[in-house]
Amino acid sequence: MTVAAVLSPGAVSARAERPPLPLRPDGYGVAQPTPPDLVDRRLPTRDLLPPPVDGEFSATVAPVPEDVLARSTWSPDCPVAPADLRYLTVAFRGFDGAAHTGELIVAARVADDVAAAFGELFAADFPIEEMRVVEKAELTAPPTGDDNNTTAFVCRPATGLTRWSAHALGLAVDVNPFQNPYRKGDLVLPELASAYLDRGRDLPGMILDGGPVVTAFERIGWTWGGRWRSPVDLHHFSETGT
Repeated sequence: MTVAAVLSPGAVSARAERPPLPLRPDGYGVAQPTPPDLVDRRLPTRDLLPPPVDGEFSATVAPVPEDVLARSTWSPDCPVAPADLRYLTVAFRGFDGAAHTGELIVAARVADDVAAAFGELFAADFPIEEMRVVEKAELTAPPTGDDNNTTAFVCRPATGLTRWSAHALGLAVDVNPFQNPYRKGDLVLPELASAYLDRGRDLPGMILDGGPVVTAFERIGWTWGGRWRSPVDLHHFSETGT
Protein backbone atom coordinates (compact mmCIF):
# COMPACT_ATOMS: atom_id res chain seq x y z
CA MET A 1 0.00 0.00 0.00
CA THR A 2 1.07 3.56 -0.60
CA VAL A 3 -0.89 4.80 2.42
CA ALA A 4 1.42 5.24 5.40
CA ALA A 5 0.84 2.35 7.82
CA VAL A 6 0.51 2.87 11.53
CA LEU A 7 0.49 -0.67 12.90
CA SER A 8 -0.92 -1.40 16.33
CA PRO A 9 1.42 -3.38 18.62
CA GLY A 10 0.34 -6.98 18.78
CA ALA A 11 -2.08 -6.65 15.89
CA VAL A 12 -2.75 -9.90 14.05
CA SER A 13 -4.09 -10.88 10.65
CA ALA A 14 -6.04 -14.13 10.47
CA ARG A 15 -6.00 -13.98 6.67
CA ALA A 16 -2.20 -14.07 6.41
CA GLU A 17 -2.01 -17.32 8.37
CA ARG A 18 -4.69 -19.41 6.62
CA PRO A 19 -3.78 -21.75 3.75
CA PRO A 20 -5.71 -21.63 0.46
CA LEU A 21 -8.88 -23.71 0.33
CA PRO A 22 -9.73 -26.45 -2.19
CA LEU A 23 -11.81 -25.02 -5.01
CA ARG A 24 -15.32 -25.85 -6.15
CA PRO A 25 -16.03 -26.22 -9.90
CA ASP A 26 -17.35 -22.64 -9.89
CA GLY A 27 -13.99 -21.33 -8.59
CA TYR A 28 -15.12 -20.47 -5.06
CA GLY A 29 -13.59 -22.21 -2.08
CA VAL A 30 -15.17 -25.30 -0.54
CA ALA A 31 -16.94 -24.35 2.70
CA GLN A 32 -15.11 -25.66 5.76
CA PRO A 33 -16.00 -25.92 9.47
CA THR A 34 -15.20 -22.70 11.27
CA PRO A 35 -11.84 -22.96 13.09
CA PRO A 36 -12.22 -22.81 16.89
CA ASP A 37 -10.37 -19.48 17.12
CA LEU A 38 -12.89 -17.88 14.72
CA VAL A 39 -16.14 -19.28 16.13
CA ASP A 40 -16.47 -16.10 18.21
CA ARG A 41 -14.28 -13.81 16.12
CA ARG A 42 -13.05 -10.68 17.91
CA LEU A 43 -9.67 -9.96 16.33
CA PRO A 44 -7.95 -6.61 16.94
CA THR A 45 -7.80 -4.06 14.15
CA ARG A 46 -4.58 -3.54 12.21
CA ASP A 47 -4.34 0.21 11.67
CA LEU A 48 -3.52 1.29 8.11
CA LEU A 49 -4.51 4.92 8.72
CA PRO A 50 -3.92 6.99 11.86
CA PRO A 51 -6.80 6.57 14.31
CA PRO A 52 -8.87 9.61 15.35
CA VAL A 53 -6.73 11.79 17.60
CA ASP A 54 -9.59 12.53 20.01
CA GLY A 55 -11.23 9.10 19.79
CA GLU A 56 -14.41 10.68 18.39
CA PHE A 57 -16.18 10.04 15.10
CA SER A 58 -14.81 11.85 12.08
CA ALA A 59 -15.20 11.45 8.33
CA THR A 60 -13.73 12.98 5.18
CA VAL A 61 -15.03 12.94 1.60
CA ALA A 62 -12.69 13.74 -1.30
CA PRO A 63 -11.95 12.83 -4.93
CA VAL A 64 -10.17 9.48 -5.13
CA PRO A 65 -6.41 10.13 -4.93
CA GLU A 66 -4.41 8.75 -7.84
CA ASP A 67 -2.40 6.37 -5.64
CA VAL A 68 -5.57 4.99 -4.05
CA LEU A 69 -7.21 4.51 -7.46
CA ALA A 70 -4.08 2.75 -8.70
CA ARG A 71 -4.15 0.16 -5.91
CA SER A 72 -7.92 -0.30 -6.12
CA THR A 73 -9.76 -2.66 -8.48
CA TRP A 74 -10.69 0.18 -10.85
CA SER A 75 -9.77 -0.16 -14.55
CA PRO A 76 -10.99 1.56 -17.73
CA ASP A 77 -13.42 -1.36 -18.25
CA CYS A 78 -15.30 -0.57 -15.05
CA PRO A 79 -18.83 0.88 -15.37
CA VAL A 80 -18.05 4.06 -13.42
CA ALA A 81 -15.51 6.82 -14.06
CA PRO A 82 -13.08 7.94 -11.34
CA ALA A 83 -14.66 11.41 -11.39
CA ASP A 84 -17.93 9.83 -10.24
CA LEU A 85 -16.32 8.15 -7.22
CA ARG A 86 -15.28 9.53 -3.87
CA TYR A 87 -12.69 8.47 -1.27
CA LEU A 88 -14.10 8.29 2.25
CA THR A 89 -12.23 7.97 5.49
CA VAL A 90 -14.50 7.19 8.43
CA ALA A 91 -13.92 6.38 12.07
CA PHE A 92 -15.11 3.00 13.32
CA ARG A 93 -15.04 1.11 16.58
CA GLY A 94 -12.89 -2.03 16.60
CA PHE A 95 -13.48 -5.25 18.50
CA ASP A 96 -10.75 -3.96 20.80
CA GLY A 97 -13.07 -1.11 21.79
CA ALA A 98 -10.74 1.52 20.35
CA ALA A 99 -11.48 4.06 17.62
CA HIS A 100 -9.84 3.41 14.23
CA THR A 101 -9.93 5.02 10.78
CA GLY A 102 -11.09 3.10 7.72
CA GLU A 103 -11.20 3.88 4.01
CA LEU A 104 -13.90 3.31 1.40
CA ILE A 105 -14.49 4.23 -2.24
CA VAL A 106 -18.15 4.96 -3.05
CA ALA A 107 -20.18 6.72 -5.71
CA ALA A 108 -20.00 10.49 -5.34
CA ARG A 109 -23.75 10.94 -4.97
CA VAL A 110 -23.98 8.61 -1.95
CA ALA A 111 -20.76 9.59 -0.18
CA ASP A 112 -22.30 11.83 2.47
CA ASP A 113 -25.06 9.31 3.19
CA VAL A 114 -22.59 6.45 3.64
CA ALA A 115 -20.48 8.55 5.98
CA ALA A 116 -23.60 9.36 8.00
CA ALA A 117 -24.51 5.67 8.26
CA PHE A 118 -21.08 4.80 9.63
CA GLY A 119 -21.41 7.69 12.05
CA GLU A 120 -24.49 5.95 13.46
CA LEU A 121 -22.58 2.68 13.80
CA PHE A 122 -19.79 4.46 15.67
CA ALA A 123 -22.30 6.07 18.02
CA ALA A 124 -23.86 2.65 18.65
CA ASP A 125 -20.40 1.11 19.42
CA PHE A 126 -20.97 -1.49 16.70
CA PRO A 127 -17.59 -3.27 16.21
CA ILE A 128 -15.88 -3.57 12.82
CA GLU A 129 -12.63 -5.48 12.32
CA GLU A 130 -11.15 -3.76 9.27
CA MET A 131 -12.14 -1.30 6.57
CA ARG A 132 -9.86 -0.84 3.58
CA VAL A 133 -9.93 -0.52 -0.20
CA VAL A 134 -9.84 -3.88 -2.00
CA GLU A 135 -6.76 -4.26 -4.21
CA LYS A 136 -6.56 -5.83 -7.68
CA ALA A 137 -4.54 -8.84 -6.56
CA GLU A 138 -7.29 -9.88 -4.17
CA LEU A 139 -9.69 -10.55 -7.05
CA THR A 140 -7.59 -13.48 -8.28
CA ALA A 141 -5.94 -14.61 -5.03
CA PRO A 142 -6.72 -18.19 -3.89
CA PRO A 143 -9.51 -18.06 -1.30
CA THR A 144 -8.57 -18.59 2.33
CA GLY A 145 -12.14 -18.26 3.58
CA ASP A 146 -11.44 -15.88 6.46
CA ASP A 147 -11.96 -12.42 4.92
CA ASN A 148 -13.56 -9.82 7.19
CA ASN A 149 -12.98 -6.57 5.31
CA THR A 150 -15.76 -3.98 5.42
CA THR A 151 -15.61 -2.42 1.98
CA ALA A 152 -17.58 -0.71 -0.78
CA PHE A 153 -16.26 -0.28 -4.36
CA VAL A 154 -15.02 -3.50 -5.98
CA CYS A 155 -15.05 -3.66 -9.78
CA ARG A 156 -16.40 -7.18 -10.25
CA PRO A 157 -19.54 -8.98 -11.45
CA ALA A 158 -22.28 -9.89 -8.99
CA THR A 159 -21.55 -13.20 -7.21
CA GLY A 160 -22.28 -16.07 -9.58
CA LEU A 161 -23.53 -13.77 -12.36
CA THR A 162 -22.15 -11.92 -15.39
CA ARG A 163 -23.74 -8.49 -14.77
CA TRP A 164 -21.88 -5.85 -12.80
CA SER A 165 -22.29 -5.91 -9.04
CA ALA A 166 -23.63 -2.82 -7.27
CA HIS A 167 -20.12 -2.72 -5.75
CA ALA A 168 -18.74 -1.96 -9.23
CA LEU A 169 -20.87 1.19 -9.23
CA GLY A 170 -19.80 2.24 -5.74
CA LEU A 171 -23.39 1.74 -4.57
CA ALA A 172 -22.96 -1.15 -2.13
CA VAL A 173 -21.21 -1.76 1.18
CA ASP A 174 -20.31 -5.06 2.85
CA VAL A 175 -20.03 -4.97 6.66
CA ASN A 176 -18.15 -7.62 8.66
CA PRO A 177 -18.60 -10.41 6.07
CA PHE A 178 -17.24 -13.10 8.39
CA GLN A 179 -19.80 -12.46 11.12
CA ASN A 180 -22.46 -12.03 8.42
CA PRO A 181 -21.84 -14.56 5.63
CA TYR A 182 -23.39 -14.94 2.18
CA ARG A 183 -25.21 -18.20 1.52
CA LYS A 184 -26.72 -19.72 -1.58
CA GLY A 185 -27.29 -23.48 -1.42
CA ASP A 186 -24.01 -25.04 -0.29
CA LEU A 187 -21.98 -21.93 -1.17
CA VAL A 188 -20.88 -20.00 1.93
CA LEU A 189 -18.76 -16.84 1.67
CA PRO A 190 -16.42 -16.43 3.49
CA GLU A 191 -15.93 -20.16 3.34
CA LEU A 192 -14.83 -20.56 6.98
CA ALA A 193 -17.76 -18.59 8.38
CA SER A 194 -20.31 -21.43 8.63
CA ALA A 195 -20.61 -21.03 12.42
CA TYR A 196 -22.15 -17.61 11.80
CA LEU A 197 -25.02 -19.05 9.76
CA ASP A 198 -26.69 -19.59 13.14
CA ARG A 199 -28.28 -16.17 13.56
CA GLY A 200 -29.48 -16.94 17.07
CA ARG A 201 -25.98 -16.53 18.47
CA ASP A 202 -26.14 -12.69 18.70
CA LEU A 203 -22.37 -12.15 18.94
CA PRO A 204 -20.51 -8.84 18.52
CA GLY A 205 -20.27 -7.78 14.88
CA MET A 206 -23.39 -9.66 13.76
CA ILE A 207 -26.00 -7.73 11.76
CA LEU A 208 -29.49 -8.44 13.06
CA ASP A 209 -32.85 -7.25 11.76
CA GLY A 210 -33.81 -4.13 13.69
CA GLY A 211 -30.23 -3.63 14.91
CA PRO A 212 -28.04 -0.56 14.41
CA VAL A 213 -26.54 -1.52 11.04
CA VAL A 214 -29.85 -2.28 9.32
CA THR A 215 -31.40 0.82 10.87
CA ALA A 216 -28.54 3.09 9.77
CA PHE A 217 -28.54 1.94 6.15
CA GLU A 218 -32.32 1.85 5.85
CA ARG A 219 -32.32 5.43 7.09
CA ILE A 220 -30.39 6.41 3.94
CA GLY A 221 -32.71 4.33 1.75
CA TRP A 222 -30.49 1.30 1.24
CA THR A 223 -31.61 -2.35 1.08
CA TRP A 224 -30.26 -5.21 3.24
CA GLY A 225 -29.31 -8.50 1.56
CA GLY A 226 -30.21 -10.34 4.74
CA ARG A 227 -33.87 -10.05 3.74
CA TRP A 228 -33.35 -11.73 0.37
CA ARG A 229 -34.71 -15.27 -0.05
CA SER A 230 -31.87 -16.61 -2.23
CA PRO A 231 -29.09 -15.78 -1.92
CA VAL A 232 -29.14 -14.53 1.64
CA ASP A 233 -26.38 -11.91 1.79
CA LEU A 234 -26.17 -10.90 5.44
CA HIS A 235 -23.26 -8.46 5.08
CA HIS A 236 -24.54 -6.62 2.00
CA PHE A 237 -26.27 -3.24 1.77
CA SER A 238 -26.98 -1.45 -1.50
CA GLU A 239 -28.60 1.65 -2.91
CA THR A 240 -29.79 -0.33 -5.93
CA GLY A 241 -31.47 -3.21 -4.06
CA THR A 242 -29.11 -5.69 -5.75
